[in-house]
Amino acid sequence: MRILAAGDHFVRPDLLRAALREELGSDHRITELTLPWPHEPFGPVGDVHEASGTEEELVEALAPAGAEICVTQMAPFTEKVFTACPDLRMVAVSRGGPVNVDLAAATRHGVAVSFAPGRNAPAAAEFAIGLMLTAMRRITTADAELKRGKWRGDFYAYDEGGIELDGATVGLVGYGAIGRIVARVLRAFGSHVLVADPYTDPAAARADGVEPVELDELLRRSSVVSLHARLTPETHHLIDAAKLELLPKGAVLINSARGGLLDYAPLPDLLKSGRLGALALDVYDIEPPPADWPLHDAPNVVTAPHLAGATQQTAHRAAAITAAEAGRFVRGEKLAHPANPEIQEAARP
Repeated sequence: MRILAAGDHFVRPDLLRAALREELGSDHRITELTLPWPHEPFGPVGDVHEASGTEEELVEALAPAGAEICVTQMAPFTEKVFTACPDLRMVAVSRGGPVNVDLAAATRHGVAVSFAPGRNAPAAAEFAIGLMLTAMRRITTADAELKRGKWRGDFYAYDEGGIELDGATVGLVGYGAIGRIVARVLRAFGSHVLVADPYTDPAAARADGVEPVELDELLRRSSVVSLHARLTPETHHLIDAAKLELLPKGAVLINSARGGLLDYAPLPDLLKSGRLGALALDVYDIEPPPADWPLHDAPNVVTAPHLAGATQQTAHRAAAITAAEAGRFVRGEKLAHPANPEIQEAARP
């Protein structure tokens, strides 16, 4: 079997190759391609979103080699690529969703596609907790002020004091792999955890020690709200101006999931008025935010450049999950995480 390991500077080709060798042995020909992300931002390529590299360089790596499988994180699999690579039979994407693949085109060309749910769940959950603590206790603000030579003893004043997770009601919007880990950590801190997720079994959530509620109730009751839902057409601006008005005065809001879940327009005014106590963000409506982004000057804002999943363990886990899917395909087994299961049977060797 001829396989292309189309890695980047995070899920590197050598990690993909090593995982494939462990899964498949040395009987298969593996070639490598290195895409520029994250040294160059991802973005739309052809007819797909959030991809890295060009259609031309991917075709050049796939077609002459007659590659039948590609394992990748960011390569742009478009109609143009599928048309130019008739030997291709399977694409294993090491991400939570195959947003860099035109699934309709893959299905038309009889190419099976898989993805890697949960590959960054521990990393993203830990980062979300870090954002919570940082926003609630002004850690980055105090650090920046001290480095400028200013001792902010006034942060010890009652009106400036932070809030604790112990005893707090924390609402999680979305209760998938990441949300469940966040809930487990919050419960260890002593938080009462509310979850809003229409796809979660309420009985299973209660068994985890969390309280399932509707979204509006969660927003009204939570002093801290963290977003963990997937971005779909239905969840775009799930937290809009009207939903933000439901939050208790001084609530802390964290978004480390997807920028599109949150309407950013009302946030500067809510922060300046104190209606929103603090905001912590790892994702944005425009990435990177422009120089005139109004939240640059808003008070009590913690920001990070989309780093929640950036751990070495995530990269190894992503490579292992995709290699396992490639192994299942080679052996004629059912894929664990198919994105287009309707063609899987026909696509098997």
